[in-house]
Amino acid sequence: MHTPLPAACDIRPARCSVHDLAIFLRDLRAIAAKHDTRIICFNADMIAGRVHAAAAVARAVRAFEVGVTISNTLEMEALLFAAGSRQCNIAASFGIHDGENRVYVCCYPGKPEVWIALEPLFRLVPESWDTLDPDKRRCLMEIFSISSEEITAAGGNDRIVDLVLERVALLQVMR
Repeated sequence: MHTPLPAACDIRPARCSVHDLAIFLRDLRAIAAKHDTRIICFNADMIAGRVHAAAAVARAVRAFEVGVTISNTLEMEALLFAAGSRQCNIAASFGIHDGENRVYVCCYPGKPEVWIALEPLFRLVPESWDTLDPDKRRCLMEIFSISSEEITAAGGNDRIVDLVLERVALLQVMR
């Protein structure tokens, strides 16, 4: 069963080019502050699709609601859940990086004017990165320590997203 996304959340696929990560993050935070929202960027190459990003955000929001967070910000908390890790340095790799990025951009709460403000930073794209090709499947298996035997026991390659989401959920248990 997937964790439902908070109703006020909006996640969209996008591309961006980051030349200076510190400046890019500063600009992102300024837009978020101006519009009283949170903006979280998930590296699409390291997550198992939109459902993975949605689960991470939903669990981060819930952690803040009940006061059981690891980090001080919703953004980092969501990245920790996406990574299924308590380590911020590991979670940071699930966000944006210098160079070309394929990302899922999440606004919580989502507001139409935020997307307009983000246009100078991101190119929203119609594509989705939810399909797992063999390379992405291998990458996810390595990142989340999923063995071939575990995939077989879970019912085959079609279950890898469920196994990743299980790792995300386990972070809440390991607190």
